[in-house]
Amino acid sequence: MYNRCLALSRTCARAITGVRMSSTNASNGKLTGKVAIVTASTEGIGLAIARRLGQDGAKVMVSSRKQDNVDRTVAELKDEKLEVSGMVCHAGKPEDRTKLIEQTVSEFGGIDILVSNAAANPAFGPMLDTTEAAWDKIFDTNIKAAFFLCKDIVPYMEKRGGGSVVFVSSFAGYTPMEFLGPYSVSKTALIGLTKALVPQLSGLNIRVNCVAPGVIKTKFSEQLWKNPAVSKMVMQMIPQKRIGEPHEVAGLISFLSSDDASYITGETTLVTGGIPGRL
Repeated sequence: MYNRCLALSRTCARAITGVRMSSTNASNGKLTGKVAIVTASTEGIGLAIARRLGQDGAKVMVSSRKQDNVDRTVAELKDEKLEVSGMVCHAGKPEDRTKLIEQTVSEFGGIDILVSNAAANPAFGPMLDTTEAAWDKIFDTNIKAAFFLCKDIVPYMEKRGGGSVVFVSSFAGYTPMEFLGPYSVSKTALIGLTKALVPQLSGLNIRVNCVAPGVIKTKFSEQLWKNPAVSKMVMQMIPQKRIGEPHEVAGLISFLSSDDASYITGETTLVTGGIPGRL
């Protein structure tokens, strides 16, 4: 009797461990057969998105401005048995965007999902001190590049019978941050771009949504969480009283890219730990 109970206990333990591993890996195949492009995807939120889409079955093309970062990320994700490839792409350069699309189609046969995550912020300080060059760089990368990458990918999605576009905005698009004025404005523009694209893309069976992360623990946002004084002020804004993790954004984007979100388009979803947003 004892041996039977022991065997049953071990079997249950293995089953529970398997469930935990499955939950951690988040792999359920809901994106199997899909091909995704994720810009700025070698660290932070972008890397978490690429990993999650791959775990959920998609073939993923990662990109970054630096070859070393691309090589490292591709090797890392392949070690995790994910189907990925990668190439250098400066999202602000039209020729790089064209190469990214062509290479993805060449390697994977088409495009179903675009996650536009690339962003630039060369200006930090009082808004009235911002130069015209800084404004140009912010809007060229954060808005124009996102739009034109979407525009150029749409014909490939149309060939596949539809697709999903997700723009990565920011809670600053709702509540501009004092020393990130132009960046905040560009993120507000992404929310507007999402809604503006809905009428035309819906007719092509392409959904377009937006995600607005709050303070997430990445290199890009470290000015908000590394400095103890600034971090204390930030925590006062967040009802959950903690900084978010990149994977907490990635899960939502995988959902929006999947058939589970087939009747969702034109929406911007906050991932902020409770920080409200309203335009």
